[in-house]
Amino acid sequence: MINHKVGLIGGGNMARAIGGGLLRGGMHATNLSIAEPNTDQCDRLRQELYGAMVTDNNSSVAKNSDVLLFAVKPQILRAVCEHVAAEVQQSRPLIMSIAAGPRIDDIDAWLGGGLSVVRVMPNQPALIDQGVSALYANERTSDERRELAEKIMTAVGHSVWLDSESKMDAVTAVSGTGPAYFYLLIDIMIESAKKYGIDEVTARTLAVETARGATALAAAETESMALLIDRVRSPGGTTTAAFEYLDHKDARGIFATAIDAAEKRAAELAREASNES
Repeated sequence: MINHKVGLIGGGNMARAIGGGLLRGGMHATNLSIAEPNTDQCDRLRQELYGAMVTDNNSSVAKNSDVLLFAVKPQILRAVCEHVAAEVQQSRPLIMSIAAGPRIDDIDAWLGGGLSVVRVMPNQPALIDQGVSALYANERTSDERRELAEKIMTAVGHSVWLDSESKMDAVTAVSGTGPAYFYLLIDIMIESAKKYGIDEVTARTLAVETARGATALAAAETESMALLIDRVRSPGGTTTAAFEYLDHKDARGIFATAIDAAEKRAAELAREASNES
């Protein structure tokens, strides 16, 4: 259980997921505060995270937090950081950011410098405590604070540490963007089933449960994905027919290129943020 005061700047879906995960993990609601400018979203947060302090005042959250987690879009992160820099320099919290792109050195500089900063890349399944988050900390982050950052993110799923911040762009492309790749495949399966006369509810059940089962098996096994594929396909069978077509169209290459595009965009966001510093 986390006994520190955790403040979230930004009250969107990911902040809501993290806040909810912390409360479900036993953290007292009075230790959680969230700053969010949208009135309707504030009302939703008060209902879902009952007992937490919800406000539109970033400065008050920054002033009273042991951990300050920025959950805002990368394009506005600099402005948000600079607005609370004075309060952060006074309270010296552990800084965490889930914004895709902006680097630790930039975040630290926007907040006045000399801080413990952890970058985090979570993903959407954190909404149901099934996420995976990659973390990277700067050298000023103590082992105790690293452990605290990990506890916060494991409240909504798994956590892994990176040995280099440069790998964060790849994580963004693989696991941060990754859920959308699977949603696309599920959608294709649903629409194909419907084309063959299967009703939509049944089609969705078949596709989603197939994805769920395949993912669970992949997590349970230690063999490579190639071996798991071979266990499904047999010479002259239906899976072989499907994969012959996929190989002919270079489906693997297409997906790899798409992930490359996501990685490059993550790097661009970082450069754009740095150039604005």
